Amino acid sequence: MSVFASLVEHLADLLQPFFGASAAAAAVVLFTALVRLLVHPLSRAAARGQKARAALQPEIAELRRKHAKNPERLQRAVLDLHTREKVSPLSGCLPSLCQVPAFFLLYHLFSSSSIGGEANPLLSHRLFAAPLGGRWADALGDGGPAGGAGLVYAALFVLVAGVALVSYRLTRRTMADRPSLPEADGQRVPGLGAITGVMPFMSFFTLVTVAVVPLAAALYVVTSTTWSVVERAVLYR
Repeated sequence: MSVFASLVEHLADLLQPFFGASAAAAAVVLFTALVRLLVHPLSRAAARGQKARAALQPEIAELRRKHAKNPERLQRAVLDLHTREKVSPLSGCLPSLCQVPAFFLLYHLFSSSSIGGEANPLLSHRLFAAPLGGRWADALGDGGPAGGAGLVYAALFVLVAGVALVSYRLTRRTMADRPSLPEADGQRVPGLGAITGVMPFMSFFTLVTVAVVPLAAALYVVTSTTWSVVERAVLYR
């Protein structure tokens, strides 16, 4: 059994007296919380970076007016400004990128029928009536939407939709408070309006993810998304 599988099993054993048959599901939630706790310093740095970038918008607007007819010079000037102020445009991506390995580890762990040539014992674990290695399609085929596994997914979808709605409102509020990007030569940047319009709805794509990945990976997504919303509400208030 891999080290990661052993970690999940060990956490499940520790939580078994409190959560019974759903201890492995609780272990996935706890593991997700530990990952987010480790990534939290990067999230704080990203929040500081976003506030710093927002403070630079007037200077960037002036640079855009000054170099409106010279895009290359404008790009160099903006990069020099970011370097001088020690602001990284990529800092906001780091928290999400650092979580990708943990998500795919869980996805692979609960998608594999065997580990090290042995039967995968984690696939026998459940969240109430839903197996952690199963998917929404499996739940629909085994009892339908009103079956035990179907109801587990229904509760997850309700939770994800609620979190996505809060995230949507936070994103709209953040974008409303952020200074709008100026136009160059009276023309908006191509595609900028479409991207800006779609961004608030990105949080609802989590519903699709939860529907197609194994339940254990879906629990990671739900827990991480909920953490992100609470974190954003605190850090960007």
